[in-house]
Amino acid sequence: MNNTWESVIGLEVHVQLSTESKIFSNAPTKFGQTQNSQASLVDLGLPGVLPVLNEKTIEMAIKFGCAINANISSKAIFARKNYFYPDLPKGYQISQLDDPIVGEGKISIEIDNKEKFIGITRAHLEEDAGKSLHDKYENLSAIDLNRAGTPLLEIVSEPDLRSAKEAVAYLKKIHSIITFLEISDGNMSQGSMRCDANVSIRKYGDKEFGNRTELKNINSFRFIEKAIDYEIARQIEIVENGGSIYQETRLYDANKNETRSMRSKEHANDYRYFPDPDLIPIIISKEKIQEIEKSLPELPEQKIVRFIKDYKITEYESKNLNASRELSNFFEKVAKKISSPDLAAKWILGDLMAILNKNNSEIQDSKISSEDMINLLCKIEEGSLSGPGAKKIIELCWSSSESIDVLIKKEGLDEVKGEDELLKIITRILEDNSKQLEQYLNGKDKLFGFFVGQVMKETQGSADPKLVNKLLSKKLKQ
Repeated sequence: MNNTWESVIGLEVHVQLSTESKIFSNAPTKFGQTQNSQASLVDLGLPGVLPVLNEKTIEMAIKFGCAINANISSKAIFARKNYFYPDLPKGYQISQLDDPIVGEGKISIEIDNKEKFIGITRAHLEEDAGKSLHDKYENLSAIDLNRAGTPLLEIVSEPDLRSAKEAVAYLKKIHSIITFLEISDGNMSQGSMRCDANVSIRKYGDKEFGNRTELKNINSFRFIEKAIDYEIARQIEIVENGGSIYQETRLYDANKNETRSMRSKEHANDYRYFPDPDLIPIIISKEKIQEIEKSLPELPEQKIVRFIKDYKITEYESKNLNASRELSNFFEKVAKKISSPDLAAKWILGDLMAILNKNNSEIQDSKISSEDMINLLCKIEEGSLSGPGAKKIIELCWSSSESIDVLIKKEGLDEVKGEDELLKIITRILEDNSKQLEQYLNGKDKLFGFFVGQVMKETQGSADPKLVNKLLSKKLKQ
């Protein structure tokens, strides 16, 4: 980063809520369905139809507000945000302006082992627009309204972020909260979580903000970081060459790793907001808020503390295991069924995550289930499967449909059953190598490694090296 300039970043995160029907109609919200098969008369914007609020969206918004200790409004009003896009059939979007569900709050992130709080300005409900398709027909654009009316929770931050790295940490924290709350699946590749980034620069020490640009609809952590970094560098270059930054909306091109101008940036008054006459104000009682707050599930920060206490794992391990709800649940299922939960943490964060990353997969896509992991780790604990053997099995699972037990047998990794059998093998190897044994007993300590190697060779690598060392050392002292 240029030492002269400071970046100022605020994020608008759009979260698709996991409701079975849309926010103002009974149309379903399933992803990937045939185009325009999930658009009701309300979603089509036909004259005379009336919106009916999905109550679940209110509850989900309140859940989020409670999770970040934000102010929850006692009255929420829906407004019409007027603009024209082909994929917005009504000519306006139902959103919120002056009276959002969730008011001011804050979220903590960790940057370079330091805690930083990012202010939340508001989180409001609105309906999603449809989708324009430009590659379906030659020289024509098509409209898919399946997404139109899908409930969104738009989370608006204060301009408290100072780098792309902080922005990504903040987004990951949001993702963690919404998935642990189960109000959204957070699937960025499917558009369940999207982000607009407002980026500006100013000289260090300046109090005034510079003109900002808005980067629209970025749907991956990696692209968010690259887009913001590019935009910061672009703005610095323009200003240092005597140019000016114009307030505009820009798109990020991932293929070229650059942003390009889309349109001038609108202001709130350009949208001519006014209360929607078809929707009455929503009155939210204190009792309702308290009821929802009491029903909140265990959140990531709470789980991190509990995992350290209950499973005797490190803070680093606990934070990484709680990076997602799916990973957290996977670990806990395994940890409860084995003698050494710390062993589960090491294997899940080590070899299992390594193979997942190699195959660009998430834990929910793992070909090794929690039951499989329990099976492997129990075998390691009882000494019937070595660490190298377990690692080999994890790798084989990605190219085989056979069960863990079948793979272990097929690879000959189940031959060593425990200490008794290993001791027999060790005894035989010492007898077969009497010359080397005599040399060892006369002070040639390096031959210890020779004996270990012979045991591992005899067991085809299926023995636990730590156990071999322990038993061999004990035997040689007799």
